[in-house]
Amino acid sequence: MTTAPSPFEQGSLEEQIERANASGHTPVVFIHGLWLLASSWDRWAEHFAEAGYAPVSPGWPDDPDTVEEALANPEVFADKTIGQVAEHYSNVIGRLSNKPAVIGHSFGGLLAQIVAGRGLAAVTVAIDPAPFRGIPQLPLSSLRAGGPVLSNPANRHRAVPLTYEQFRYSFANAVDEDQARRLYDTFAVPAPGAPLWQAAAANFNPRTEDKVDTRNPGRGPMLVVSGENDHTVPHVLANAAYQHQLKNPGVTEFVEIPGRGHALTIDDGWQEVADTALAFVRRFT
Repeated sequence: MTTAPSPFEQGSLEEQIERANASGHTPVVFIHGLWLLASSWDRWAEHFAEAGYAPVSPGWPDDPDTVEEALANPEVFADKTIGQVAEHYSNVIGRLSNKPAVIGHSFGGLLAQIVAGRGLAAVTVAIDPAPFRGIPQLPLSSLRAGGPVLSNPANRHRAVPLTYEQFRYSFANAVDEDQARRLYDTFAVPAPGAPLWQAAAANFNPRTEDKVDTRNPGRGPMLVVSGENDHTVPHVLANAAYQHQLKNPGVTEFVEIPGRGHALTIDDGWQEVADTALAFVRRFT
């Protein structure tokens, strides 16, 4: 299997929204996390389009379209906060004619939960989601994965890249060396340091943007997915999000994907995870 992005062309965000609204199909909004771009969802978008959904993959504000552009202009990522990005995705969803399914990975999984807590999602899948206020666990592997940002307070306002070795630990620990290198060369881009600093301080800041309304009865069904061998968001964090979401009256489920790390949405086994998400979304749309 190849790891290269799919040739499936989604077009600009404007074109994606227009096509979704014209189709009459349920939209599926994909939200990426740190160190990735919206194009990391291209194969998922094609997969869901073939299943009869209308994929929409917005980047974070000011995200470049390609890895090459991102590496050439890393400063565009700096100073993006959780609140700013959550508003961006809420506004995108507000332009859709039909309430979408929302699927997010890592900080995208956190953002998917924020959006769902605002009552904007028909159904939500949060994959290896970054933690929010009320989750006190701080695993050592997560601290090490966040170290490239959290080791220097000045990174709060910077765009921070990962070295291959850092990516290998935080994303690609569960794949072989050849695949890890391929994933890094294909997908890895700099990321804003602000969200990690916000997450680190969330339980000490009552006004934090890193918070989720888990009790809104309009949240809709939610699936939390965990990769068994994830270093960045290990089981204890994904399960903590799930336990908080169980306070909601809506359907709330948890699935752990055996043997997978944080790269489970982009590695060569991506389709297993996509099919898990698709099966859940199909039950409610």
